[in-house]
Amino acid sequence: MNLSVTKEAAKWYKDDLELNDGDYLQFFVKLYGGIPTMHPNYFLGVEKGIDGEIYVKDVVEGITFYFNEQDEWLIEEYDMTVDVESDGQEIKFDFQ
Repeated sequence: MNLSVTKEAAKWYKDDLELNDGDYLQFFVKLYGGIPTMHPNYFLGVEKGIDGEIYVKDVVEGITFYFNEQDEWLIEEYDMTVDVESDGQEIKFDFQ
C-alpha cells in the first residue's frame, strides 16, 4: 500500500484549496458521491485538516496528504497515485 501525490497535484490542491505549507489534506471514505474508487459504492472525499491517527501519508510541496487509520481498509491492498489530468484542470486518481 502506497500513497503518492505528484508535485503537480500538490500545487493544484494548494491553489484550489488555498493550502499553506504545513497544512494537512485528508482523503476519506464516503458512501455516496465523490471520487470513484476501486470498491463499488465507496467514494473518496477530500478535507483540509487533520483528523484521527494517520495510517499512510505523502508530504509534497509542504502539504501532508494522508488517509487515517479508520479508512485504511479502502486502500490497504492498493497503491494510489494522485496526479493532474493532461488539461491541468482536474485531479485524477489511479488505484493499482
